[in-house]
Amino acid sequence: MRQKLSFVFKSGEVFVRRFIKRLTDGSNPTRAVVFVGLLAFVGSAAIGFLRGIPQPENHDEFSYLLAADTFAHGRLTNPTHPMWVHFETMHVIHQPSYMSKFVPAQGIVLMLGRLLGGHPIVGVWLSMAAMCAAICWMLQAWLPPRWALLGGLLAIIHPNIGIGSYWAQSYWGGAVAAAGGALLLGGVRYLIRRPRRGYSIAAGIGLTILANSRPYEGLMLSLPVGLGLLIWLLGKQRPGLGVVMRRVILPFVFIGIITVGAMGYYNYRITGSATRLPYLVHKQEYMMASLFIWQTLPPKPAFRHKIIEDFHARFELPTYVEKHSFWGFIKVNFLTLIRHFVLVGNIFAIPLIVSAAAILQWSRKNYWGRFALFVYGFFILGIMIETYALPHYWAPITALSCFFIVQGIRLWRARDRRLGQLMVFALPILAIVVSALSTYFFVSSRNDFAPAQQRARLLARMKMGQERHLILVKYGPSHSYHAEWVHNEADIDGSKVVWARVMDPKEDCKVVRYFRERKMWLLEIDDDEEPIQLKPFATQSCPQAEDTRAISQPVGSQ
Repeated sequence: MRQKLSFVFKSGEVFVRRFIKRLTDGSNPTRAVVFVGLLAFVGSAAIGFLRGIPQPENHDEFSYLLAADTFAHGRLTNPTHPMWVHFETMHVIHQPSYMSKFVPAQGIVLMLGRLLGGHPIVGVWLSMAAMCAAICWMLQAWLPPRWALLGGLLAIIHPNIGIGSYWAQSYWGGAVAAAGGALLLGGVRYLIRRPRRGYSIAAGIGLTILANSRPYEGLMLSLPVGLGLLIWLLGKQRPGLGVVMRRVILPFVFIGIITVGAMGYYNYRITGSATRLPYLVHKQEYMMASLFIWQTLPPKPAFRHKIIEDFHARFELPTYVEKHSFWGFIKVNFLTLIRHFVLVGNIFAIPLIVSAAAILQWSRKNYWGRFALFVYGFFILGIMIETYALPHYWAPITALSCFFIVQGIRLWRARDRRLGQLMVFALPILAIVVSALSTYFFVSSRNDFAPAQQRARLLARMKMGQERHLILVKYGPSHSYHAEWVHNEADIDGSKVVWARVMDPKEDCKVVRYFRERKMWLLEIDDDEEPIQLKPFATQSCPQAEDTRAISQPVGSQ
């Protein structure tokens, strides 16, 4: 028996070594990139089916899904609805048109998932595959082939940014911007090594993705990377001017013109101005805090709904107030950095911590090591002056984080080959175990009475029949502003279920008369995790009047 097991293990080891050798054959590095991408997609889908298709929970997710629904209808935005004051919600604008406030990349990805796979989550899995493949491709320019493959695999199984994380199992995003950052970092490194149009196009596409997924953080990555490229272009090692123009400058300019034009047109259709982002329209209409700590507070908006005011006043504003002070700036940024490196590292923080001194010493002697540290440091400074810094805000720098993790393992292995070899195998196994335990605890601890689950079940039940419904939502004092129910589809009038806010009797009667052909329901929510009770809305208090739709024309661009 022992001999049989020994034979199986040895055979497996030989097979793995031969497989890795074929993947990392320098004559065809694309094999490893494709393999990593396919493995990331299959792994994301497998965990998704084990955990169950996720229901949107956060305000951001609903906003991205609105964008995806809009794009799937063949539109860039939606006309403002006559009853729009009843449909106001977080991270969505209604004037001058009805659309998500966010830049479009995540919405496009979710739309592609819906069209190609029948559900938006498929787009998230595809974005995770693109992220891991792009990281592997980027690392091939920075590391030897086998180490680049290891970095791509570590990105897949990483507990906090990999296939089991919210980057791959929710609609919030992260993987899209990470893929853009990897394309930029890899493209520039390849360009400096060997100028080719393909590398310039890859870097340009990376810039486009960053500008349309995490614009500010993408800028904080692009500036130091661009500076490094400019130094090379002005240095003695660059090729001739003709080669630079044809293979570097012109592809960048071509992609830049298309990107700026498309973004300007997108903004124009939503806001009426090519230079005015939907995000800024939302900021002016709703936000009480400033986006950066050096900015003063804007005038308080005129809110029509208490829950939206509470969200901005009690959740967003305190972060700005604390970070705007000197000691608050130190405290919040210190905690943010600790949280980031714990999340990015997780168990992979081990090689970063143990090899920190070795990484610094290596960087002093290696130009690309110094460049990587400079880019990372500049990016951190950019994050520090932002008011908010959630984990996916760091997504553009993900590929560089993977580079430092792998480089830490390499340096440890160079110092102690046996211990380094153990780390190469032990850390991935530990990461897989951590991810498996996380999936198990997620499934076993699922709360069926969580607001997102209750809303999804109610929505599915309402959509089963032929009738169309209007649900008027009224919140009690114990309701959390994080558990929002009023989210609608892109085509509000055409949807089977419309969610509206209870306002005052006069306004409520307007929306009841507008949707008088639907079944009317009242949903009162106080304790968010109590079973909901849906009851018919008392329409007797709203006498029939003229058809509101006949006298209220939608406004806004199509």
